[in-house]
Amino acid sequence: MAHDTVARVAVTPEAAELFCSLRAQHGPLMVHQSGGCCDGSAPMCYPAGEFLTGPSDVLLGTIDIGDVDDSGDAEPVEVWMSNGQFEYWSHTHLTIDVVAGRGAGFSLEAPTGQRFLIRSRLFTDDELPRLAPVSHGVL
Repeated sequence: MAHDTVARVAVTPEAAELFCSLRAQHGPLMVHQSGGCCDGSAPMCYPAGEFLTGPSDVLLGTIDIGDVDDSGDAEPVEVWMSNGQFEYWSHTHLTIDVVAGRGAGFSLEAPTGQRFLIRSRLFTDDELPRLAPVSHGVL
């Protein structure tokens, strides 16, 4: 039985490619999993730091988009979610994917003709005790 940590979030190769394109245009990125409202429940992509997170937000982890910055270092994309939504989704592995269609109005991919979406599955009994810890935003 493996004892390595289980990530809470992942990205498909197709979504990573779109993130790389957006990063080339906008610089470092972040994602906040929207809990509804105007654009429904969707992963929203912003320039890093543009969406202000705080104590009521949970950092689920980072995704490696396979891109590198000017220094040659890979720069992961942080994935955030509100604490209230995390209470419902804490038992669920999330994978950010991309499909054709109009993106959410505030998300960077909106004008590309593609949109990010979440695919999910329940963690297995084996994975639950090995989940990566989360952290909360600060003021």
